[in-house]
Amino acid sequence: MQNPIKPTNSELEILQILWEKGPCSVREVHEILEAKKAVGYTTTLKLMQIMCEKNILARDVSAKTHVYKTAISQKTTQRQAVQKMIQTMFKGSPSGLVMQALGNHNTSKEELDAIRSYLNELENSLPLDTTKNKTKKQK
Repeated sequence: MQNPIKPTNSELEILQILWEKGPCSVREVHEILEAKKAVGYTTTLKLMQIMCEKNILARDVSAKTHVYKTAISQKTTQRQAVQKMIQTMFKGSPSGLVMQALGNHNTSKEELDAIRSYLNELENSLPLDTTKNKTKKQK
């Protein structure tokens, strides 16, 4: 199994831009980053070059201006980050993460309904536990 890619916070900022905007030049990414915080163009360029070396980004060099796109999916990256957080901060307990997330934020009724619906789907997709019935019958 391939080791999960672990983007840094700065790399995640760039990934977020590319996931939202699609393929971009360094200049386009830099302008978006610069609107949020002070960052030099060469810093953005170097970081994106490193991300290419780490196979986090892919670069199209067919035109004069190089265009970068993500080489990893947003869903996979989110899943890996959540798994790491569950393991390291919640001792492997997904419910601990959910309780913390819901307890510290104003969750709308629509979000709660969506969560409830998702939990119902999960519960209905679980296989029936037949070991409990066998144990009771054997006694």
